[in-house]
Amino acid sequence: MKNVLVISTSPRKGGNSESLALEFAKGAEEAGNKVETVFFREKNIGFCKGCLACTKTNRCVIKDDAAELVEKMLAADVIAFATPIYYYEMSGQMKTLLDRGNPMYSADYSFRDIYLLSTAAEDGENVPKRAVNGLEGWIECFPKTHLAGTVFAGGVNAVGDIKGHSALKEAYETGKAIG
Repeated sequence: MKNVLVISTSPRKGGNSESLALEFAKGAEEAGNKVETVFFREKNIGFCKGCLACTKTNRCVIKDDAAELVEKMLAADVIAFATPIYYYEMSGQMKTLLDRGNPMYSADYSFRDIYLLSTAAEDGENVPKRAVNGLEGWIECFPKTHLAGTVFAGGVNAVGDIKGHSALKEAYETGKAIG
């Protein structure tokens, strides 16, 4: 059994990337893992100030919900990030979270497997490439971890467009394979 943290960074309740997150979580839970899903839209998280105080204290000077998420990330064996693709890149919300994770850089962390679940109005295999590349840059800072998989649903824009999309089954199966 693994401790799986699914982070939906979509600003839209019931959005398409959130649907992928929920299917991934359902599969991981059915495989016997402990799963927690966090909705970034319910959190108050500000931008990194670049002060680097966290490199000395392992804590951010900003008092918001980021510290709680960082603790959850540190304790997770598996982290799945779900994001809409905006202008061929991860959402600003997701990038803000990765930046605010800077206190983890010198901390002992449990996570080994990272997944990216993404959606976009545009379709095609190259659409999520920059988001994957951005996440891999973050992963590179944590030598014991790797990108374990990606799921992409293209051609979805309005809330609910993902209904019936094959990526939902893929997200579920990817989560179910965690064990």
